[in-house]
Amino acid sequence: MNSSPGRRRLHVAAALDRRSVYDADAYVTAARLAEHGALDFVTLGDSLARPGPDALAVLSRLAPATRRIGLVPSVSTTHTEPFHVQAAVATLDWVSRGRAGWRIEVSTTEGEARLFGRRHAAPADVLWREAGEVAEVAARLWDSWEDGAEIRDAATGRFVDPDKLHHVDFTGSAFSVKGPSTVPRPPQGHPVRVVDATDPAARAVAARYADVALVRTALPVRAAAARAELRTSAGTHGRDPDDLRVLAALDVDLGDGECAAEPGHGGGGPRATPHGPLYRGGPVDLAELIISWHRDGIVDGFHFTPVDPRRDLERLVNGTVPLLQHRGLFRTFYPGSTLRDHLGLNRPANQYAVARGAS
Repeated sequence: MNSSPGRRRLHVAAALDRRSVYDADAYVTAARLAEHGALDFVTLGDSLARPGPDALAVLSRLAPATRRIGLVPSVSTTHTEPFHVQAAVATLDWVSRGRAGWRIEVSTTEGEARLFGRRHAAPADVLWREAGEVAEVAARLWDSWEDGAEIRDAATGRFVDPDKLHHVDFTGSAFSVKGPSTVPRPPQGHPVRVVDATDPAARAVAARYADVALVRTALPVRAAAARAELRTSAGTHGRDPDDLRVLAALDVDLGDGECAAEPGHGGGGPRATPHGPLYRGGPVDLAELIISWHRDGIVDGFHFTPVDPRRDLERLVNGTVPLLQHRGLFRTFYPGSTLRDHLGLNRPANQYAVARGAS
């Protein structure tokens, strides 16, 4: 993909997080609204540290209720079994027909550790290093079934081609996995991996494994520096930097109308707060901010977390998005069917098929 700012696609995503909401209909309505605006994907947060519905299960419920939008649940790699995590994410990719992602998270508190009783809490850098190992073994397990491994020949009684099924034989710092996976290779090959790369420990994992990196900052200069660092680091790991999308992650409060502009930021922000960068203003100025940051090559797009989930998502989709579409900067329909299509990312080659072909 051409990395020139004038030709890069603009990507827009939104969070569906709703505190203490367990009714699936509320999430279905919000996801369909986001899909109406042709957003790339929606995320649903999850944490072992607070009560709430299981994000992956909720988005599995949303899969048959939506048609095109990407579905990205948060799933922690700490205290969970890597084999089960990858299988669950692969299953979401199958039931959504290629629209699944996985927001990789870690669990740092002693309270979370006590829920499982296996070990004590560990420092963030240790947990993110382990998260990188989980991302690595997940990719191997997704590839452990080559495309076409399923035969399903009733006449001969053959279900799989054993030459296209592979053991991964991976040993990490805290786990080992033999494989193969119990789930055939997902429709996307690898479901899209998303990492919040704001923290330096997480940024190293994002550069090596993420398809989408989120950066939480109110300052465009810092967002641009983070994007440059991530792309450079991705290159050192043998990746094409253009295969990494870097999105600015902002909370948005669109309830106060158009606010006075803060110099250099467009109307109303974003501004730094104790809870992270916040844009407060109206849909028009938010569109101008998006256009400005994307035009200057600061980021590849935005991930928005509505302060008021119902109101702010509606104003984003019905106010900001049409302005971006009118300017010819954002899609009016989905040209493809998978989340990788939306993001302009190729389907990864199967590492075992490539090795077998080379040998």
